[in-house]
Amino acid sequence: MKQMFGWNQELSWKIAEVKPSEAPGIAQVTVVFSTPQGQQVTRIYITPDEKYAFTGELVPFGADPFAAARKELAAANGPVEGPKDAPVTIVEFGDLECPACKAAQPNITKLMQEEPKAKLIFQNFPLEEIHKWALTGAKYLDCLGRENNDAAWKFIATVYDHQSAVNEQNVDQMLKGYVKDAGGNPDTVAACVAKPETEQRVKQSEALGEKLDVTSTPTFFINGRKIVGFAGNSAPYDAVKAMVDYDVANSK
Repeated sequence: MKQMFGWNQELSWKIAEVKPSEAPGIAQVTVVFSTPQGQQVTRIYITPDEKYAFTGELVPFGADPFAAARKELAAANGPVEGPKDAPVTIVEFGDLECPACKAAQPNITKLMQEEPKAKLIFQNFPLEEIHKWALTGAKYLDCLGRENNDAAWKFIATVYDHQSAVNEQNVDQMLKGYVKDAGGNPDTVAACVAKPETEQRVKQSEALGEKLDVTSTPTFFINGRKIVGFAGNSAPYDAVKAMVDYDVANSK
């Protein structure tokens, strides 16, 4: 890493994880790069002889390439929008403090309006290393979602709308207000947030995302097909809509 990137005085990095990848013999390294502009999580793959490396992600292939992901995603248990028997299930791993998640929200809202045969599940995946109140936000969403599914979606939209107004110092005050605005009981939800089992549920949601190699938010799975981002040139709306329409048309 030093030989490759040491020339850049504004760049520093931290090796977050080294583990075997799904491809035999290839090591998977997760690196957090830091610059004055912010942080970025990157995945690097190393060949067995350690002479070559490549970035990006491994893409599943085969007759049913997304079957393994669909099986894991059966454990998704966040707030749900759409028909229970929908032929297409979209699972979003999101972070309420994440600007990219906020940017993607209009697209996912539009998609759900235009495709009534799709179901959306929101899974908490707070990026705690870079977002200071994301874990607290995830706890509030977890508790509100267990109390009132419809209110949870209103809460998500409200938090994104006021994302810049929330900080580490006022997070509980602000989120309790947004719970009330969404139709939930702020005192009941706040009491739930303080319980250890609430954080355990958030950690279980994070573990599910990690098992599916989620490293950034928002990450979507359309019937198991992984899509990172959903705004601008990152997974353009028309392309994602075409994927959903294809799965609806070819559902068994």
